[in-house]
Amino acid sequence: MQAMEKIIGLIDAPFTPFDGNGEVNYEPIEAYAGLLAKNGLKGVFINGSSGEGYMLTEEERMKLAEKWMEVAPKGFKVIVHVGSTCVKSSRNLAAHAQQIGAWGIGAMASPFPKVNRVEELVEYCEEIACGAPELPFYYYHIPAFNGAFLSMVDFLKAVDGRIPNFAGIKYTYESLYEYNQCRLYKNGKFDMLHGQDETILPCLAMGGAQGGIGGTTNYNGKELTGILEAWAAGDLEAAREKQNFSQEVINVICRYRGNIVGGKRIMKLIGLDLGKNRTPFRNMTDAEEAAMKAELEAIGFFERCNKF
Repeated sequence: MQAMEKIIGLIDAPFTPFDGNGEVNYEPIEAYAGLLAKNGLKGVFINGSSGEGYMLTEEERMKLAEKWMEVAPKGFKVIVHVGSTCVKSSRNLAAHAQQIGAWGIGAMASPFPKVNRVEELVEYCEEIACGAPELPFYYYHIPAFNGAFLSMVDFLKAVDGRIPNFAGIKYTYESLYEYNQCRLYKNGKFDMLHGQDETILPCLAMGGAQGGIGGTTNYNGKELTGILEAWAAGDLEAAREKQNFSQEVINVICRYRGNIVGGKRIMKLIGLDLGKNRTPFRNMTDAEEAAMKAELEAIGFFERCNKF
C-alpha cells in the first residue's frame, strides 16, 4: 500500500453532469477538471453527496470514476466515494477504484439501516476498505444525511490498528471541538479533512487543519483556497474577509435548496452547464435561477468566482 500521505489544500466534491433526459453526461468532465485545477483545487471526491452518488447506478459510478481518471490533470487526486446501502456494492466499487488507479476511496455511513453503534460503523468501514487494500480509506462523517451521530473520537479509537488502510475522516459536522479532538488523537495520527466551507478559518486557527473537501469549492474555490493562502502568509484580515464572503455565498445557496441544487445551478451561471438534479431533488425554476443570480451579483460573486 502507498504511504499514508496527508492531504494539503482543498479537494472538491464535484456535481454529476446530467443531460436533458436525466442520463449521466460524461462530456463536460474534462473541462470541469481543468476549471477546478486552474482555480487551486488539488483533486476531487466524486460520487458523494454533491455528486448525487446514491441516485446513480453502480455502472454509472464506475464510468464516472473512469472518466475522472482519464481526464485528471497531473498530480490531481481522484478519491472515489463508494458508500452504498449495499455493502457488497460498496466493496465492488472500492475494488474498481483500486483497479483504475484512483488515489483513494471513502464512504459515508449508509442512510439505511441507520448505524447506531460505533462497532457497527467500524464493521461497515472494514468490509468496504478491504476491497481496496492498497488505497487510503476515509470515513465521510456527515450525520445530517444519515443520522449517524456517533462520537468520532470513539470511532478513531475503535478503528485504530483494525483497518490497515484507514487514513482519516472527512469531517462534515458543526462540532469544531470534536474535530480538533480527532485531529489531536495520538499526536495527529490520522488525516482530518475539514468538510464545512463555512468554517475553514476557525479550524486553521486551532493549529492543525491542512486539508479539506468542499462543495462550494466548485464555484467559489478561488476564495476558499485564498483563505488557506492568506492564513499561511499571516494575513488574518484577508483570511477573515474571504471567510465572511464565502459565508455570504453559502447564505445565498441556502435560500435555493443548498449546494446540491442551488450550487449546481451556479455552475451554469459561470459557464459550465451540468444539467438538472435527479429525482427526488426539486430542481430550481427559471425564476429562482434569475433571483439567485441577482443575489449573487449583489455581493460581487461573479467578480470573485472560479473562472476558466
